[in-house]
Amino acid sequence: MYAVVLTGGKQYKVSEGDVIFVEKLEAEVDSNVELSEVLAVGKEDGLVIGKPVVEGAKVVAKVAEQGKAKKVIVFKYKRKKDYRRKQGHRQPYTKLVIEKIEA
Repeated sequence: MYAVVLTGGKQYKVSEGDVIFVEKLEAEVDSNVELSEVLAVGKEDGLVIGKPVVEGAKVVAKVAEQGKAKKVIVFKYKRKKDYRRKQGHRQPYTKLVIEKIEA
């Protein structure tokens, strides 16, 4: 069984036991999070697609970690004009372990 969930403006295909990295969620470590925006659910008897979401379906996940991704360097410059700007950015993320798919 798998589900397609929407969180943080992105879609993820998940199964039970999967580990995914999503945009930062306001939740404590070791707490449970319900992802209620389930776009599709794949079962043994076929695929159920929501319009726009599947009614009554949700995905329960456990927050394993809150962290930041590796640093990305943003470097801007204009040639011949002595203009240079160097900036770093670390995107925050939440690591989720999928526990249960209810549909």
